Amino acid sequence: MEIQIRETDEFIKLGQALKKAGLVGSGVEAKECILNGEVSVNGEQELRRGRKLYDGDVFSYNGEEIKVVK
Repeated sequence: MEIQIRETDEFIKLGQALKKAGLVGSGVEAKECILNGEVSVNGEQELRRGRKLYDGDVFSYNGEEIKVVK
C-alpha cells in the first residue's frame, strides 16, 4: 500500500500518515500507538509522532506496511 504526499509538501508527519492510510481513526489514537512503540519507520521503532516521512520512507503498524510516495 502507498500514500501520497501532497505535491506542495516535502514530507508528511507520521501521525498524519497513519490517519491518511486509514490505520487509525484519530490523532489521539495515532499518538497512543506511536508512544506505545507499535509503529516502525524504515524497519526501526519510532516514538515521535512528529517524525517527518519523505518520499521512499516505509512505515508499518499492526501488520500493515505503507510506502510514502511523492
